[in-house]
Amino acid sequence: MVQRTLSAKSLSHAQGGCIFAGYIKILPLFMIVIPGMISRVLFTDIVACASAEACMAACGNPRGCTNMAFPSLVLGVMPNGLRGVMLAVMLAAIVSSLTSFFNSISTLFTVDIWNYFRKKYSKKDPSVKEMMIVGRVIVLVMTVLSVLWIPAIEVLQGGDGLNRYFTRIAGRITPSVCAVYLLAILWPRANEQGTFWGLVAGAFTGFTRLILDFIWPAPVCWEEDNRPHILKLHYFYFNMILFAVVFTVDITVSLLTEPPPPERLIRTTFWTRFSKAKRSDEAEFNDTEEDDDEAAETDDIELDDNKESTDIVKDPPDKISERKSGCYRAVTWFCGYGDDSEEGQRKARAEEKRVRKITTSIEQDPRAKRFIHINMVILLGVSVFLYTYFSVDWI
Repeated sequence: MVQRTLSAKSLSHAQGGCIFAGYIKILPLFMIVIPGMISRVLFTDIVACASAEACMAACGNPRGCTNMAFPSLVLGVMPNGLRGVMLAVMLAAIVSSLTSFFNSISTLFTVDIWNYFRKKYSKKDPSVKEMMIVGRVIVLVMTVLSVLWIPAIEVLQGGDGLNRYFTRIAGRITPSVCAVYLLAILWPRANEQGTFWGLVAGAFTGFTRLILDFIWPAPVCWEEDNRPHILKLHYFYFNMILFAVVFTVDITVSLLTEPPPPERLIRTTFWTRFSKAKRSDEAEFNDTEEDDDEAAETDDIELDDNKESTDIVKDPPDKISERKSGCYRAVTWFCGYGDDSEEGQRKARAEEKRVRKITTSIEQDPRAKRFIHINMVILLGVSVFLYTYFSVDWI
């Protein structure tokens, strides 16, 4: 959802994408929870195994066989045609999730880490091709690490199942990010030092609990729980405590350090989102673009003058690029490289400027805004109804 929001071409598309994702989030109740309950009734010897010996014989995991619920339902109940379609859908969903994760990791490493160290130690900016190659290498490395991590997941997840395992892991990170993000957009006094130390405190607290969970795993339902009291606290409640810790550290450090410059708050907080003031970094970027365009135009004029004053005719850049081998053009297209010619770079700068102007605007069509607000109210009402309906004993 974050990637779709960041790549949206307008504020209305971003808000509409979040609303649509909210509707999609209702489906797991009917596609995962209820089918899991059905599978537990139909396959009592496998999914509902009652002892460590029975679970070990059924699925090879003495702590439980909940991971076999959905595959058993698909392979044991559905006909052959639908069975293949369902397996294809499951694989497609897994691949889609993995690609989004790998793309996020590739972007973070390439833009924030590689770019920083490249400028620091080589004293020059990395090229577009270099950034593209680094991003693809990182995706390959993360794929290998993910495959090597599979045995560790089988050992560490215990009997909770993959879904709860991933929820616990994400719960050590997401509360910290949520806390600093809310403070950054809602509290103008929050600064870089407060955000940094808030994230450090959140990471230390979260990973400490994570390590303790690995040292003292949760016992199965028929064994006595002798873990420390802090580990008996449900991870949802621990996430609330983690959120409060990061929130407090961020506020405390921000108040003890210098406030951010006023120009850094222009259109970066909720209260200044409609500000029309000019930022110095935006002015520098626009000046750089104008200088590049003027330099390109000057080069074109000089080339024309040289052509008129000499009999030596040189091939234009377009002709030179046409003589490049087909293999080079195929690799360029596959890797996503842009046109290296002056004309291609000029078009890329113009397109980037146009897209930036559209994506940074928060103006909305009144009809689209009204439609989004109506759907937000409907989504909240449906969520409250479902929570109430499935939580209260109506009989």
